[in-house]
Amino acid sequence: MSETSEKASSAAVVHRLSDAVRTAKIAAADRGDVVVDMKEADRVRLELLAQDLQPVFDEVPSDDPQWDFALSTGLQPRLWIDATSHVMMARDRRTYRFVRDTRLGRIVVVESTEISPVSAAVTAYIAERIVERERLLEGDLISLRAGTPISEALAKEEAALTPVSVQAAALAQPPRRSRWTGFIAGLVWFLIGALAACGVVLLLLQDRIELVI
Repeated sequence: MSETSEKASSAAVVHRLSDAVRTAKIAAADRGDVVVDMKEADRVRLELLAQDLQPVFDEVPSDDPQWDFALSTGLQPRLWIDATSHVMMARDRRTYRFVRDTRLGRIVVVESTEISPVSAAVTAYIAERIVERERLLEGDLISLRAGTPISEALAKEEAALTPVSVQAAALAQPPRRSRWTGFIAGLVWFLIGALAACGVVLLLLQDRIELVI
């Protein structure tokens, strides 16, 4: 009797455990369906924003490599503008959030439940970055690597301008006296002073000699 009761109790435990595992699997599947549905909703909203921005994306120069313009479908879908900025959905799944990653941390550029303000902010950001890139390309680039065409051109230009600059510096500076010139001038003045002193001494001695005589 005892063995029969033990088998019955163990079977009941196994039955209850299997039911619990099945219930847990169903709950996990339900949660997964909710997560999938939320991700799908976020992706659809971001696709609507991307469609609104598509004319702007098409106008960006094709030789500008800094832009991504891609929609990622990970745990949280994002519309990537470049490597440091993207648009994602907030926790309410209705608010668009345009953020940028900076050295001081992540900043929120704009938040809105409407597409138009976010699209305008993204367009303004793209325009600012394009202007910055154009300014960098218009400026002079100085390469720090030896043997590059830019460094060689700068070296030739510097060599061509060096004689002119040296000549101008020489003309601007007053002529310098050599050490021998200064020494000779000092010696001459010393001899003149010595002769003058000897003359004064001779005059004094002459007066004394006349007094003695």
